[in-house]
Amino acid sequence: MNRRRLVDVAAGRQPADVLLRNARVVNVYTGEILEGDVALVGSFIAGVGSGYTAKETIDLEGAYVAPGFIDAHVHIESSLCVPPEFARAVLPRGVTTVITDPHEIANVHGIEGVRYMLAASEGLPLSVFVMAPSCVPATHLETNGATLDARDLRPLLDEPRVLGLAEMMNFPGIVQGFPEVLEKVETFAQRVVDGHAPGLTGQALNAYVAAGIGSDHECTTVEEAREKLRRGMVVFIREATNARNLRDLLPLVTPENHRRLCFCTDDRIPADLVDAGSIDMMVRVAIEEGLDPVTAIRMATLNAAEYFRLFDRGGIAPGKRADLIVFNDLRRPEVRMVFAGGTLVAREGRLLPGVIQAQLPPSSPSMNVKWDAVDFRVPARGARIRVIGHIPDQLLTEHLVEDATVRDGFVVADPSRDLLKMAVIDRHRASGRMGLGFIKGFGLKRGAIAGTVAHDHHNLVVIGADDASMRAAAWAVVEMGGGLAVADGDRVRARLALPVAGLMSDRPITEVRDAYDRLRSAAHDLGSPLHDPFMAMSFMALEVIPALKLTDHGLVDVERMTIVDLFVGA
Repeated sequence: MNRRRLVDVAAGRQPADVLLRNARVVNVYTGEILEGDVALVGSFIAGVGSGYTAKETIDLEGAYVAPGFIDAHVHIESSLCVPPEFARAVLPRGVTTVITDPHEIANVHGIEGVRYMLAASEGLPLSVFVMAPSCVPATHLETNGATLDARDLRPLLDEPRVLGLAEMMNFPGIVQGFPEVLEKVETFAQRVVDGHAPGLTGQALNAYVAAGIGSDHECTTVEEAREKLRRGMVVFIREATNARNLRDLLPLVTPENHRRLCFCTDDRIPADLVDAGSIDMMVRVAIEEGLDPVTAIRMATLNAAEYFRLFDRGGIAPGKRADLIVFNDLRRPEVRMVFAGGTLVAREGRLLPGVIQAQLPPSSPSMNVKWDAVDFRVPARGARIRVIGHIPDQLLTEHLVEDATVRDGFVVADPSRDLLKMAVIDRHRASGRMGLGFIKGFGLKRGAIAGTVAHDHHNLVVIGADDASMRAAAWAVVEMGGGLAVADGDRVRARLALPVAGLMSDRPITEVRDAYDRLRSAAHDLGSPLHDPFMAMSFMALEVIPALKLTDHGLVDVERMTIVDLFVGA
């Protein structure tokens, strides 16, 4: 920053670089809408008011100007795209800053995966800040590609764009005082520490907060979120592809508590990002549901900036970073222009030519499956089985007990009862380890879906109506070196290669979106009614969200944090 020039322009002694004239400025500090001009110098705002001149003037003709949106918690890997392509999706929507947790790629490639995401996002007009992954692996009940302890994470403190410790999913480890878990929090004690504690309440919640956890984005009810606010936490209201909590939680917001609330998207697929949007969509929905527009914009800007100690952004004031959005209708803010660091980067929903020119660092191979050990048969050892019950639009599952369908001595899928078979196969260490179970709620009438996007270990996961289809879908993923596939019998109906850690494509987001749409369409043709069967499947293997999940170690009773037998009473 040339501070002398910034001061001279702010004082009116020199012309600004850019002047946004005739604006209605959304002041998130005071809640006012102020008419005036905004003067920009380089990456910063020099002044707000009148009487400024500039080398370039843009007449906004009374349009609104607000701070650029901030996504408080997102996994870029869930967009299935590398950071430059993710930026292409969200920047035109007015998202100028994201705080990402790269624990997806870290569970595949460890600390080198984190450094890949830092390198791949370097120099983008989208500001990408990183939280150090806290749970690699998430628990001891999975096989993943790396282990990161406090000593491994400590060097990340020297990275300028690493803000703190990402979502502490191992809340049982915190509550029970496990030394190795608490050591990670202590390592980042002077930084921001994010939480992840679905359903945690009472004394257990007190213990979690006492350890130094500052936020949570897993709330699904107003009561849960209110208790966490009362304990001093900041609550991130989430609207992901498969965890839609926004409308349920909006009644929580009051004039008294809204400064402790932020917006986040967590995990969103390309079509949802491109078609519906990101934080911009959340702001519009919040306003439609009755929230004051300035309050909604503040929750999407200043609140997140202050929580993450990004004091250079989040509001429109002298000396702040010139991340700005322009729109016409305060009641429905559709972004017309986006300025990132004082540069116009998008107009009318389109990124301007040449804005993103990024060289990607090389990625490493990420498929290591012992294929000759893969066997989807389940010998019958009883008449009753535990079944994962998928809940639409939620990450929580039910722990069901169902009658087994047995043929020739083996338990099989029974699509007539929406009882499908599920498998999770180690793809990191070629151990041959494989978990088998059953699941309800996916609705496939035939065929199978498979992929290497399986939070958070990202092993190879398969759900299907018959073993032949499961084998074909799984093999298609192995052949691609990671990715997603749909099969019906021996025929592969659709596929998407994800060569970057088995999580991301290196292709343009428009191509990824088209291929992903074909995958979803193929799954729907096979009977699944879910909005996104692949995103839903990816969370059925996440053993830190209740109640019953499946990893390569077997069925996990999350509430007891232990492996349980598939057969009841066995």
